[in-house]
Amino acid sequence: MPVGPERGAETGTRARVARLILEHGPITASTLGERLGLTPAAIRRHLDNLMDEGMVEARDARPHGRRGRGRPARVFAITEAGRDAFVHGYDDLASSALRFLAEKAGPEAVTEFARLQVADLERRYRPLLESVPPQQRVRLLAEALSNDGYAATAGEAPAPGGGEQLCQHHCPVAHVAAEFPELCEAEVEAFARLLGTPVRRLATIAHGDGVCTTHVTPRDIAREDPPEPR
Repeated sequence: MPVGPERGAETGTRARVARLILEHGPITASTLGERLGLTPAAIRRHLDNLMDEGMVEARDARPHGRRGRGRPARVFAITEAGRDAFVHGYDDLASSALRFLAEKAGPEAVTEFARLQVADLERRYRPLLESVPPQQRVRLLAEALSNDGYAATAGEAPAPGGGEQLCQHHCPVAHVAAEFPELCEAEVEAFARLLGTPVRRLATIAHGDGVCTTHVTPRDIAREDPPEPR
């Protein structure tokens, strides 16, 4: 049965809700409604449908600082099934190919393959990042990754010591990287070279975290020479 205009619009809006949760979740219903220009009743309807489909789940928000009495705020996050809906296919084929490569040529061959794969990304991003001052590079890297489908954001790191934090809310190869972490390791190595400062991966979608999170060391700290041994 063909989808009518109203039905098509409803489905399209629901996809926009799911995409926003993927990119910015966990997120509250009120924030979703504000960003999409939807009424509380409309956003609730879409969230209910997405939860019924197993695409989205509701959680209690983690408190920041002291909270008053009352019910904890509710936030909505993408589920594994929801993330799968945005993942491109061929995961099984890629895993089988890497498994075959590891068996025939050893784990070093998988590492070499991972570095070769990320080399194209690094080659494309380098002229872009070198065209801006160092303090703008994390933000620009996030924009470049988003254009490639990683739904990335950048901001100040919450941890003591400062620095910046790069978050990738979507990973097209998460299922493959769960078996072959060399893919993640090669990506982190490339980020460090592109940004010209040490970086450290704090969380990965491949290991069950909601977001791939990378801490970027402040450049002034990275430039400090270690004391010479006595």
